[in-house]
Amino acid sequence: MNRYLIVLLAAMIFVGNANSTKASSSRRRARVTNVERVIIYDTVRVTVTDTIKVVPKLQPRIDTLKTVQSPDVIDSLADVWQQMTTLQSHSEQFEHYAVAKKGEELLNKDSLYRSRLQDMVSPVHLPYNYIVRKHIENYLSGRWSPLSRVLAISKYCFPIIEEELLAAGLPIELRYLPIIESNLSPQAVSRSGAVGLWQFMPTTGKNLGLEINSLVDERSDIILSTRAACRFLKHLYNTYDDWTLALAAYNCGPGNVNRAISRAGNNCKTFWDIYDLLPRETREYVPKFIAAAYAFTYHRLHGIESDTTPECIATDTVMVDRVMHLAQVSSVLNIPLETLRILNPQYKIDIVPASRKQYALRLPLHNTSEFIMQRDSIYAKDSTYLKEYINPANLERKRAEGVGYTYTVRKGDNLGVIARRNRVTVKQLMQWNRLKSTVIRPGQKLRINKPKPRG
Repeated sequence: MNRYLIVLLAAMIFVGNANSTKASSSRRRARVTNVERVIIYDTVRVTVTDTIKVVPKLQPRIDTLKTVQSPDVIDSLADVWQQMTTLQSHSEQFEHYAVAKKGEELLNKDSLYRSRLQDMVSPVHLPYNYIVRKHIENYLSGRWSPLSRVLAISKYCFPIIEEELLAAGLPIELRYLPIIESNLSPQAVSRSGAVGLWQFMPTTGKNLGLEINSLVDERSDIILSTRAACRFLKHLYNTYDDWTLALAAYNCGPGNVNRAISRAGNNCKTFWDIYDLLPRETREYVPKFIAAAYAFTYHRLHGIESDTTPECIATDTVMVDRVMHLAQVSSVLNIPLETLRILNPQYKIDIVPASRKQYALRLPLHNTSEFIMQRDSIYAKDSTYLKEYINPANLERKRAEGVGYTYTVRKGDNLGVIARRNRVTVKQLMQWNRLKSTVIRPGQKLRINKPKPRG
C-alpha cells in the first residue's frame, strides 16, 4: 500500500510540473506543439504532457543567393586554378633542393655531386662516378640541351607523365627518362625513325598498342605514349628486378642486355656489372639518366632558371566522333592552329580521322565547354576545310609538311644561329616561314619542316 501511495505522489508531482510548464509557455510568442508521452509505473497508468518549442524557419535573403556560372566561366576559373596549382606544385617539388646544405661550400665537385645524389633517395639507384660527372656537367653547361627550355616544358609535360607513372605504380623519377630520349619534345624524330617523348620505333610502338598510320602517330600522343612506356618499363623491371638493367634494356633491347648478362656470369646484378659488355650508346644511357635527374633537381643551385612557361599549361580532352580538320576548331573557337598542333602532335596532317571510332582532342582548358557547346558549328565546317584533302596529291603534300616542329626565337638568336642549331639552312628557314628579310625578334615562332634533331 505504501508503495502505491509513493507512486501516486510522484505522478501528481509530474503532472503539476507539466501544467506549470504549459501555462508559462502559452505566454511566449513562439508556437508550441503538445506531444503526449505515456509512462507506466507498475499498474498505474500516468499521462504526461511535454512542451516542445518550434522555431519558425527563416527564409533566405535574395541578395545572399549565388548566381549559377556559365560553363565557359567555370572553365576559365578552372583554368586559372589549375595553372596556379600546377606552377605552385612544380616549385614546391624542388624547394628542398634549392638551398645549399651547411658545409657544401667546402666540398670539391666530386664530393658535392656525390652528396647531393645521395640526398635524392629513390627506388632507382643513382650512384656517382666520373662517367656520371661528365654528363652532369654537359647538362649544366647546356651541351646536351638548353636545360632552361626543358624546365619550361616540364611544367606542362611532367604533371601528365607523373599521373601515369603513379597510376602504373612506377617510380616517379622515371619522369626524367623523356629528357634524355627527346628533350621532352612529343614531336622529336630521331635519325633512325624513333618518334615522340619516349622515342619508340614503329614496331615497338605497334607492339605496345599504339596506332601508327598515314594520319595518326600515337607515339607523339603524350598520354597514350606514356601509358605504353609504363607498360614496357614495368615488364622490363619484372624481368630484371633492377631499374638500371631495366633502363639499359629500354635503350638497347632485352636481347643485348641478356647476352651481356650471360657473358658476365650469374653474379651480375646491376647495370655497372655489365657496363663494358653493353653497346656503346647504352653505356652512356644510365649515367646520362642520373645526370639529367641531378641537373633537373638542383638546377636552382647552379643558377639555371626556367624559360617562359608554355601558355597552354592547363588542358583537357574532348572526344571527337567524326572526321574533322583542326582548322575547323581553330576558326570557330579562335584558338591558333599552331597551338592545336602543339597540343595534338599525333595528328600528322591536322586531320582527326574519327570515321569508325572516337579520337581524343586536347584543348586549352578554358575552351573545353565552348567546344561542346559549339560542336555542331565546328562539324558544319567540314566541307570547307576537308575538301582540300580529298585530293591524294594534297594529302601527300600535307603529310610532308606535317613532319616538323616550331622553334621559338630567343634573345640573341639570328637566322644563322638557329639554322646551325637545327641543322637546316637560312634559305630553308626563310622559305618555310615566308620571311622577306633576316630580321627576327625574341618570342617569334619559326616553323621548321624537318624532323627535330636529337641532342
